[in-house]
Amino acid sequence: MSWKITAYADRATIEHVLVAHEDAFDWDPEIVISGSEIAEDKPDDWQLEAWLGHKPGKAETEALAALFPGEAPAFEIEELPETDWLVSSQQDLEPIRAGAFHVHTPEHPALDEGGIFDFTIPASQAFGTGQHATTAGCLAMLTHMKQRGVVVRSCADIGTGTGLLAFAALRLWPSALAIASDIDAVCPAVVEANARTNGIAMGEGNGELIMTVAAGMDHPLLHARGPYDLVLANILAGPLVELAPDFADALVPGGHLVLAGLLETQEPAVRRACRLAGLRLAGRMVNGDWSILWLRKRRRWRAS
Repeated sequence: MSWKITAYADRATIEHVLVAHEDAFDWDPEIVISGSEIAEDKPDDWQLEAWLGHKPGKAETEALAALFPGEAPAFEIEELPETDWLVSSQQDLEPIRAGAFHVHTPEHPALDEGGIFDFTIPASQAFGTGQHATTAGCLAMLTHMKQRGVVVRSCADIGTGTGLLAFAALRLWPSALAIASDIDAVCPAVVEANARTNGIAMGEGNGELIMTVAAGMDHPLLHARGPYDLVLANILAGPLVELAPDFADALVPGGHLVLAGLLETQEPAVRRACRLAGLRLAGRMVNGDWSILWLRKRRRWRAS
């Protein structure tokens, strides 16, 4: 038996829900969510779908409602025919191309094309599969940075989710020392499984990835591995503002910071916090309503 919960809202609201889901550290991993537009001729009308292997109760609907920025819309709950509910949740997620990367679920084939890095990320780990505009935007930005000649010897992916952005950094800079972290204690097992699937070595050496659980930059291992040439953070605008000084402290002079998870309307506040921390804008992209920022640490900086 499987069940589905559906809610309808505008695109910005559903995208907010998908990002908030990433930061829900106590999220029930048996609840799989995805967001999509309802029809091609109505690009702002979206739906949120949640699949469960059991009948949803008050706890499940309250958890979904808490992801919405305001009052949640009405939920439609339906029992599905006997089928593989996990596959049902994945079938609408098409592969994406972003920069030098092709990201797809196991239900779709790899892309055999020269110069393209292919990743298989199960959609059951909903955020971080590449379908969200912030994740795809980061992949495009990393590709752009590589093309501009950026050299990375050490990198940190903060709020890694599935590990995808850390994997991408290691494909572009295969000799780098890499660490990934997330506040969610479920993530290490998720990242390690995805690393095995995608041929990413786990470990502490060059070209390998080490994973830890941490809130922001607050972990001894993150401090010990720094300072970094590159820090990635695809989280939310509020934490990005709060963590701007910590990100700056974690970078080498001239180091690179890629930020995502902020709406274009939230960009001024994030950029101001970064500027006060001694970070200057090197580039930006907009993917839908979402901004992706590339910043650099000033080589000489004295706070006023």
